[in-house]
Order: sequence, then C-alpha cells, then structure tokens
Amino acid sequence: MVQRVRKSPTPKPKARYRVTNWREYNRALVARGAITLWIDEAVVAGWGAAGGKGWRYSDMAILCALGLRAVFGLTLRQTQGFLCDLTRRLGLEITVPHYSTFSRRAATLTVPALARPSGGPVHLAVDATGLKVHGEGEWKVRVHGPDKRRVWRKLHLAVDTRTGVLHAHTLTASEVHDGAELEALLAAVDAPIAAVCADKACDSFDCHAAILARDARPVIPPRKGAAIRPPPRRKDVSPTRGAAVARIAEVGRDAWKAETGYHRRSLAETAMLRYKTLIGPSLRSRTFDRQKVEASVAVRCINRFTALGMPKSIRIA
Repeated sequence: MVQRVRKSPTPKPKARYRVTNWREYNRALVARGAITLWIDEAVVAGWGAAGGKGWRYSDMAILCALGLRAVFGLTLRQTQGFLCDLTRRLGLEITVPHYSTFSRRAATLTVPALARPSGGPVHLAVDATGLKVHGEGEWKVRVHGPDKRRVWRKLHLAVDTRTGVLHAHTLTASEVHDGAELEALLAAVDAPIAAVCADKACDSFDCHAAILARDARPVIPPRKGAAIRPPPRRKDVSPTRGAAVARIAEVGRDAWKAETGYHRRSLAETAMLRYKTLIGPSLRSRTFDRQKVEASVAVRCINRFTALGMPKSIRIA
C-alpha cells in the first residue's frame, strides 16, 4: 500500500515596505525626548491649583509629572528629583510636589479625554494586551515555571487604522474577555465609525449588535465551523455574522480577509507593541484605581508622540 505524503504548503513571501518620509519621521522621533513637549508655557501658567479643594497643585501639574514618569520610566521619587533639577536649571518659579502627593493624587486624578482629530468616519482596530503588575521575571518563569503570585491587567485599545491615533482604551482584570469590553470602547469614541476590525475573540452576536448600533461595519472572522443560521432561541439577531460565514464558505477565508480589509487589524497589535516599547510591559502602581490612571496617562503620551509624526510606507515587494 502506497503511503500518501502530505506536502507542506509553500510559504508566502513576506511583504517588504519602504518608509517614504524618513527625514520627517526621524525628526519626530528625536522630538519625542524634548522637555518642552511636556512642560510648555500653559502647564507652567496653570501649575497652581485654583478652587476650594485645598490643593496646592492643579490637575495639570500632576498630569505633567505623571506623564514624565511614564515616558522616562521614573519612580515617584525620581520624578520629584527630576522636576526639582529641571525647574532649577530652567529658572522656573514653581514648586515641585512631594512624591507622596503624586501617589495620593493619582488615585483620584481625572485624566482628560483623548483628543479627537477632525475628519470623516474612522476605521478602528480593536485588540487587548497584558500588562504585568508584579511577579517573577520572564527568565525565572522560563526556567522554573510560573508562580501563583503573578498578577496581570488587560489593556484594551481601539486604534485608528489610518492615523495610528488611540481613540479609546480600558483597563480591566486579566480574566475579562475581550468581547465584553467592545461596547465600552465604542462608547468612548465620539467620532463616527465606519468599520471595526477585531479578532475571533469578538465573534459573538452581541459584539456584532454593538458595532451595528454605531452604524459601523463589523469585520470579525467567525470561528471555524460556525453556522450561518443563528440559534432559534435568539431574537433580533444581526445578519452580518451569518453573511460572513456564508461568504467565507463561498470564496475562502483568505479571500474574505482580503476583500474586507481584515488585515488592517494587525495595526492594533502594532499599537500594543508601540505601548510596550515606549512605556513598558508592566504597571508600576499597585492599586487598581492608580493603575487605570497610569494607563490613561500613558495612552495620552503615545498620542502626543503620534501627533509629532508617523511613518508613511509603501510596499515594494
């Protein structure tokens, strides 16, 4: 009996791209380290608190300090020392808060909403990543295995696939499912939405309904073996999920991804990589309220980096 030899599929050549605005993008990368990006005249003018809360420093001052802490990877004590030396060298007539003030105010700080760039409807890519709170390092885990004391938080991001701007984010416990946070992400986006790309973690009728409620087009690949018809017990089910299943059965999954633009969802993973590269893969705060503020400040810093300039690439192979 002749045995059938299964041939491995021929690997597809990896696409190659070239940055066309490298000179402008390189200047933007250098400008990300400028102190004037974080401490401008408006921040200095509004450094002191105005109101009856009994605070000496405004929310703008605390937000500026926490932004410097996130960008330069400082501890709270190092942030105080950094600002003290910086104000002395620049000749600024402002007092620097104590590091305990940073910690205390971070628990209740109201971070302003993310800036909404003007333009037409946005195309969003949604995904989540894990941020470590405390636990062993990766080397110890690789050698001896994970321990029960490892604690993670999950950061959910909604990124504009055209500009790279982060429109919304949420920070949850690690066991929260990605699809459960989709509606909260969409509610935080004020701009009109044209389409939402997400992975199979959002393959549910509730996620499709949340996207359609914003007059947007869901681009979510169904799970393998998904049925075209919904369960009979569900009422008022959107037809988009069944249409995706039928289209994939007709043309194939790869062709469906190409014609719907699903590959743009990878830009959400690029945004998560950008977060962990610029800010770090872990959270420094210990309480959940401070962790949410820390993540919000970090997302605002990344959007300021993005506003300085982004690469423009063209495919060359």
